[in-house]
Amino acid sequence: MGTTQAIVDILTSTLGLGKRGQSLGPESPLMGDIPEFDSMAVVTVVAAIEDQFDILFEDDEINGSVFETVGSLSDFVDHKLAA
Repeated sequence: MGTTQAIVDILTSTLGLGKRGQSLGPESPLMGDIPEFDSMAVVTVVAAIEDQFDILFEDDEINGSVFETVGSLSDFVDHKLAA
């Protein structure tokens, strides 16, 4: 499973998106577009990503540009995995 699909799966399960999660792709906007994706959900999603990929988000890495789209979040995770 690729990073993007894993991110979609995490978002779908963490946010309880059900079938709406199936429509998520790399260009899908996150912040401001998915009502369930609020500040509390960001914490939950970050924790799930950290667990799944065995990476850590630094506090200064959690910003709007990382969470702009599914693709930007996936790219960020790929960058962390390559480091």
